[in-house]
Amino acid sequence: MNTYFQGAPDARHVQSVQSFHEPALKILNELFERNKRNLRSKGYDEKNAAITKEELAQHMARCFRITHYLAQQVASSLVNSGAVVSFGGYVKPKAVAE
Repeated sequence: MNTYFQGAPDARHVQSVQSFHEPALKILNELFERNKRNLRSKGYDEKNAAITKEELAQHMARCFRITHYLAQQVASSLVNSGAVVSFGGYVKPKAVAE
């Protein structure tokens, strides 16, 4: 078994993942507002709005033209850094989380 991929990521990889944090938060906020509008238009409580991690990763991969794997790493990094609130398979921006 190749043990190269099991170690901790090097500093360059961590930096490249973290460089996507700010644009990823912008995308997350746009998706979150879209979901809030959809809930509001259907008469539901907009506090229930959230984005799936998978949907966030797909949008990042498409907008930033990165691999899906890297987009998932960016989403996980956002959760680990505390920039977003994660519950189950969903995330929402920390500023609006209660």
